[in-house]
Amino acid sequence: MRLDTMGTLLTIRDAAQYIVEDTEGISYAAFVDDRLTRQAVERNFIIIGEAVNRLRRHDPVVAARISANPEIIGMRNVLIHIYDDIDYLRVWSTIEKSVPILLREAASLLEEGEREDEASSSG
Repeated sequence: MRLDTMGTLLTIRDAAQYIVEDTEGISYAAFVDDRLTRQAVERNFIIIGEAVNRLRRHDPVVAARISANPEIIGMRNVLIHIYDDIDYLRVWSTIEKSVPILLREAASLLEEGEREDEASSSG
């Protein structure tokens, strides 16, 4: 796997993990009431959206293996362009349903890339 692809996948995985960590153990109501947590989550969704968009341009085969890539980019666009009317229920739903899947997919792709690198180094 290309080095820049691996770096982009690391960015995606790390930002998704930050979202998980920042929202662990809190309720939707607590999330909505906590400006710092909302802003941290929004920032990480923006990072993820940018990274997925970059991945689609530079390595579309790998990007296609991220199941929700159009939705991820759409979330980024909403957060950037419609920042004054964010649907936090939608954001929360994405945190609960999509982020764990994204985290697993990014981790799996990274493991695959590491195995490919090990195989090419030893072969």
